[in-house]
Amino acid sequence: MTKNDQVLFVTGANKGLGAAIAKESLAQGYKVVAATRKPEDAEKLLGTLEDLLIVKLDVTKDDEIISAIASALKKFGRIDILVNNAGYGTMGYFEQISDKLIQKQIATNLFGPMKLTRAILPYMRKQGSGYIVSVSSTSGIRPVEGGSVYSASKFGLEGWMEGLKLELKSFGINCLIVEPGAFRTDFSNMKTSLTFSDMEIEDYKDKSNAVYKRVASSDGNQQGDPAKLAKALLKTIKVPNPPMRLVCGKAALDVAITQMDSRLEEYKTWKEISVSTDFD
Repeated sequence: MTKNDQVLFVTGANKGLGAAIAKESLAQGYKVVAATRKPEDAEKLLGTLEDLLIVKLDVTKDDEIISAIASALKKFGRIDILVNNAGYGTMGYFEQISDKLIQKQIATNLFGPMKLTRAILPYMRKQGSGYIVSVSSTSGIRPVEGGSVYSASKFGLEGWMEGLKLELKSFGINCLIVEPGAFRTDFSNMKTSLTFSDMEIEDYKDKSNAVYKRVASSDGNQQGDPAKLAKALLKTIKVPNPPMRLVCGKAALDVAITQMDSRLEEYKTWKEISVSTDFD
């Protein structure tokens, strides 16, 4: 085990990718702030260590954000890397998802990371260094049928992160988007994580059932290894010229390349009409 003075703050650290990132960071000698809505679950997974601080944090609650950051600074004195990992998926067809569920999805997956990042940035600017990492999804690259609301949260996250990178470069703060494919976490578990549409429209009945079965069948069969993603992430943030995006998983990379090729081809196909809209 190597030691360093960097402090990594990761949300959603009680399970899945967040727990894997916390474990690997501790193994590599980082000081870790493991933030979660369920601290007791994180303690069972991560234990009690000198270089570990477990804090209660729901990223949609301003008071818990302030308290978690204060606790981190009191114990470690700084925050070098923020990993915005906490989030969940809402699946189902848009017309069948209530405003309440849509607002909760956006509040957790987009506004939550924004709020936490805004609260931490003053300390990173004062340090003259820092790293903001946000975990997106291949659904932030290409939507799937029955996933429009989840994609809205992740497309928003990615657009914000791209802009943030431009705004923070002069302060020595970098940004990275992680785009995982299907990883073996409880993301697709309808009982513990995933939310499904809460309204019924007869026209969508068969299609909704197909989406439900597709998602449910993937639970526990995903190809992605959370421990390997954690290693890849920590390796990436150490390189001198890191990418804007880290795609994780072969299937995810295939999705990204296919989507970008398709978009480029469409731009080229419609070039004549696109350029015709300028003043002469």
